[in-house]
Amino acid sequence: MNTRKIILSIIGVLLIIVSIYGAITIVNNKKRPRPQPEKIVKTVFVDTVKNGTVSIVIPANGNLRAKQRVELYSEVQGVFKRGHKLFKAGQVYRSGETIIGIDASEYAASVQSAKSSLYNLITSIMPDLRLDYPEVFPKWQKYLSDFDMDKSTPALPEMTSEKEKYFISGRGVLTSFYNVKNLEQRLYKYRISAPFNGVLTEALVTEGSLVRSGQKLGEFINTDVYELEVAIGKVYGDLLMVGESVELVNLNRTKTYTGKVTRINGKVDQASQTIKAFIEVKDPNLKEGMYLEASLDAKEEKDAIEIDRGLLLENDRIFVVRDTILDVIDVKPVYFSEKKVILKNVPDGLTIVSKPVVGAYAGMLVKVFDETNVKTAE
Repeated sequence: MNTRKIILSIIGVLLIIVSIYGAITIVNNKKRPRPQPEKIVKTVFVDTVKNGTVSIVIPANGNLRAKQRVELYSEVQGVFKRGHKLFKAGQVYRSGETIIGIDASEYAASVQSAKSSLYNLITSIMPDLRLDYPEVFPKWQKYLSDFDMDKSTPALPEMTSEKEKYFISGRGVLTSFYNVKNLEQRLYKYRISAPFNGVLTEALVTEGSLVRSGQKLGEFINTDVYELEVAIGKVYGDLLMVGESVELVNLNRTKTYTGKVTRINGKVDQASQTIKAFIEVKDPNLKEGMYLEASLDAKEEKDAIEIDRGLLLENDRIFVVRDTILDVIDVKPVYFSEKKVILKNVPDGLTIVSKPVVGAYAGMLVKVFDETNVKTAE
């Protein structure tokens, strides 16, 4: 029994000693100084400000349309005659060449009949003219001699006296003459000729089909000159000028063209708040409907710089570096593009951050990237 008490006493003493030692160790560990976190100094890219003249370029895009285009409509009815060229899209015609011919044989016969009636009417009054108005008889006689049934009806001789006018008008000559001229004008509408050199872009009828009055037959365009219609914000509408050169590029950016601003619409589109501008461009490789992108040189801003939009902070500020410390200054944005912003009120010689810095703040310690050392190492 005594031995058991002795063993328990020894175990108790040992536990007390171990507890004391553990407590001392914990206390000593708390007194050790915590390691200080290592300061990370970020490297920044900078530029030195040098104000100058910056061109404000407004991007725009659109599809080409021919400047000269004609929608072909029939004003008469008849059968579409086959010509020496097929009436198909893509067919080229020279100025004055017949595009569409409609069978006018029946109508032409009625025109000839009316011309014959006019000729006979004038012939019937010639004896009275010889007796009552011998002084005007020669010019009417010459008119009949020059009258050709196969050509357009010539203008009537000039009537110099009131008596001659009353006599000619009273016999119905004027009425008959203007009736013939009206029929002849309508006869010309059976033939549609090309008003300029161009190509047929749309054909809605075929040879041999019946054409009705008012029916659309196709579309004809001039392939020499095209226009690009672009929409620009109303804010920049007063910056554009008619006659300014414009650089145009295709969708794949493989070809560049030079155009010119020819017209600017004076009305603002209420839905989009944009203004339409029209750019004229000439090139044999252009086609109707091509998509082009335009860069409009709207204005030159003096004493300004251009930076990436990502560098502009809220409240119109940018980061600058002053003796390895980041700071912010107020600036005045004057124009925003898709990726750039043009600023004013930035002093010359100031060191500004040229690439965004993650987690940057005013007062942050930074290191300026030294491009010279990198090049030397390389």
